[in-house]
Amino acid sequence: MVMVVPVAARVRRVVEASVRPIPGRLQRDEGPGRGSTPPPMDTAGMRLELTRRGDYAVRAMLALTAAGDDGWTSSPRIAASMAIPERFLPRVLRDLARAGLVDAHAGRSGGYRLARPADTISLLDVIDAVEPPDPVPRCVLRGIACGVDGRCQVHDVFDAARVAHRSRLADATLDALVARD
Repeated sequence: MVMVVPVAARVRRVVEASVRPIPGRLQRDEGPGRGSTPPPMDTAGMRLELTRRGDYAVRAMLALTAAGDDGWTSSPRIAASMAIPERFLPRVLRDLARAGLVDAHAGRSGGYRLARPADTISLLDVIDAVEPPDPVPRCVLRGIACGVDGRCQVHDVFDAARVAHRSRLADATLDALVARD
């Protein structure tokens, strides 16, 4: 019998530990006569969010990484260990298998396992497998294509931030994330 240790709480701790307050920075409502709030986090002011599909894909891959070489892990076990809706997970796993990140084996003794070693799979690989790319780069100011020449005043800054964000995701491997805990 294959046992998957619930890793949802460990993943939550890894995420919380990776977001640190910015030293010396005050919140808007701090000061004399105002209520105090917790210090801002590294990601304050920027929305770095995944769709549900991306969220579930990352959690599923972390569960498979934590399972290690214990063989095949069933979709219901992955769903239960990571609090993923069981009816939605097979679609996410199908996308991950199509991208070559997961092996799938049908049948009573089947399930899923990583198709490659966890140290060769990055968060960017997982997210790119399930999140469709934006076909038209959008201006962060207007939500449409940047000006006539394809650039607005903040285009270069946000483009550099996007590249840095993708680079950071590419550097974060599944084995390193699971080993952190």
